[in-house]
Amino acid sequence: MRLSQYFMPTLKETPKEAEIVSHRLMLRAGMVRQASAGIYSWLPLGYRVLRKIEQIVREEQDAAGYQEVLMPTIQSADLWKQSGRYDDYGKEMLRIKDRHEREMLYGPTNEELITEIFRNGAKSYRDLPKGLYHIQWKFRDEVRPRFGVMRGREFLMKDAYSFDLDFEAGRRAYQKQFVAYLRTFARLGLKAIPMEADTGPIGGNLSHEFIVLAETGESEVFCDRNFLEHDVLGTAIDYGDSASVENVVNYFTSLYARTDEKHDQAAFEKAVPAQRRYTGRGIEVGHIFFFGTKYSEPLGALVTTPDDDAVPVQMGSYGIGVSRLVGGIIEACHDDHGIVWPEAVAPYKVGLVNLRAADADCTAACDKLYGQLAQAGVEVLYDDRDESAGAKFAAMDLIGLPWQLVVGPRGLENGVVELKRRGGDTERAELSPEAALARLAG
Repeated sequence: MRLSQYFMPTLKETPKEAEIVSHRLMLRAGMVRQASAGIYSWLPLGYRVLRKIEQIVREEQDAAGYQEVLMPTIQSADLWKQSGRYDDYGKEMLRIKDRHEREMLYGPTNEELITEIFRNGAKSYRDLPKGLYHIQWKFRDEVRPRFGVMRGREFLMKDAYSFDLDFEAGRRAYQKQFVAYLRTFARLGLKAIPMEADTGPIGGNLSHEFIVLAETGESEVFCDRNFLEHDVLGTAIDYGDSASVENVVNYFTSLYARTDEKHDQAAFEKAVPAQRRYTGRGIEVGHIFFFGTKYSEPLGALVTTPDDDAVPVQMGSYGIGVSRLVGGIIEACHDDHGIVWPEAVAPYKVGLVNLRAADADCTAACDKLYGQLAQAGVEVLYDDRDESAGAKFAAMDLIGLPWQLVVGPRGLENGVVELKRRGGDTERAELSPEAALARLAG
């Protein structure tokens, strides 16, 4: 994509309403614009990142054996009344009526609706186990929406649901999602730490939240440094092998990891040697729950057992804030100049910078590289604008693409271009155009 044709309304000044780094940088980089309090429009740059995160989440859910569905944003209030949550949920639920005066709501979550779907489609233990998920917009009417997409009212969420015959099978389903979450966040370029959590309005008796380390995080985190050093993706996982899945879960749950709400300093010091104690801050980006028959009993989601008894199915619920993750990644991956995207979620892999658009040779070289990169399948954003070099570098640093390929008249005279890696471990190299292309395409 040529930047001269791209809709990317960047800002030089930080908007006053932006209180945290991710909100400031998303507004300045032209990723989102506020439509109303806590509700955002996603512009081309931000939408590309959102979709890349969504795809990684989807791939890991598929690998864990879950099947994708799509449920509506508007739900009937009747289901929520059956489960007992309609009145309990509070003012965060947006309640509406249709033209026939039927009570409806904009779904803040989908436990009731997915339970009804399963109830109408599965009758026997032979239909189990099952795992379903969807990626859909949710709405929770926060009393004080703030921090941009980190705490908005409308948000994109992946929620998955497991259905099993008994507690032990339900626990195995929970463990699969535990591992899938570890792998998802690792693929996104993040260190996510699972921590025992309260179940909140979802309910249940088994729950973990996944916290991404970030200096600007909302929670204080205390954990064993072994979390930070473990390579989650270093070993392939076989979800059909319950023992190997359980071994991963046992390893991570054996290490001390708590937020300030549950932290016990004496227990921390007893469990973790001084040199392995880590204290920092973090952001919640995922939450998993096992709640047994909390929804299947009141909603009548029953299956027959091999003995012809009718029993409520055991259920779990597993959420990832997809849109929240965009902000969470920025909170964890930025510097004084702007965003530093992990390559897996970057809107483009490389920013091609033409230092002198008025120079025919420079433009010809850039046009050629642009075509070659595109042909090689490399996502490239080409800054072909007639702007100063400083303005172009500032824009590229702000939007945080992993690589910058810089082409200028002086370098071309010597047969080289500059390839620069964005981030704290910045790499710079002068290479021939062919070598730079090979490195990026490789």
